[in-house]
Amino acid sequence: MPVEIKDMTFDKVASGPVSVRVYQGADYAKGAPVLLYFHGGAFTQSGLTHCPLAECIAGTGAIVAVPNYNEGGVFPRPLEAGFSIFSYLAKKRAGLGDRKSLLLIGGEEAGGNVAAGVALKARDHFADELDGQVLLSPLLDPFMATPSFRKADAIGMHDRWTDGWNHYLSGGVCHPYAAPSMCSRLSGLAPALIISSEDDPLLDEGLGYAASLRAADVKVQQLVLPAGTGWPTIYSGTPNGAEHWAGVVADRFAGFVHTISTA
Repeated sequence: MPVEIKDMTFDKVASGPVSVRVYQGADYAKGAPVLLYFHGGAFTQSGLTHCPLAECIAGTGAIVAVPNYNEGGVFPRPLEAGFSIFSYLAKKRAGLGDRKSLLLIGGEEAGGNVAAGVALKARDHFADELDGQVLLSPLLDPFMATPSFRKADAIGMHDRWTDGWNHYLSGGVCHPYAAPSMCSRLSGLAPALIISSEDDPLLDEGLGYAASLRAADVKVQQLVLPAGTGWPTIYSGTPNGAEHWAGVVADRFAGFVHTISTA
């Protein structure tokens, strides 16, 4: 499905006006799911840039809003900005979708961390408003100690992630909202779709979080793409093959939406 892209501003967000890039399928239907999507960038990227994953997901008929949430970049500001935007969409929808639209949050890499943190806070404050979370190679472990993380040097991301974590946690706080992999209370969270790949340095963080969610009786769907699909390039790693992930990811997202809409 062709995707239309437009920039707009959410004027009435509690944390202040937020610029947003919206991706939506040209033929999206009434009641189309709305996905609030946080871009990656190792906790340091801000501004509106093109997001291939948002475009991919919008091609399924979803409406994907990618906000400039990361001004400042030090926890808890990105998390609080993300939660304020979620709260705004939960109440007003900002002209995106309608009251029958599912409301999901998601993100890639550092954005996946923020999405997971917002899901935790949403559980604590808006338990019935969030329908699902979509975590794409979420960056969740500030200790960076998993076996798969050893691949980070090979794609030039180890130092960037080290610097990113140091920046994000430089306020001196390591709250569970900042490092969801360390959270001991996961029950009651919205259903999750977690996607990674066999050659992804963040694979083990996603697998571990999925296992913890399942242990807490959270519904989880999981996809691990084969090596060589180009998946690690979603967070600006060195290209590792052709980008063959788009069709599979789109299909899995559509299946996830169908599952939670009929649950």
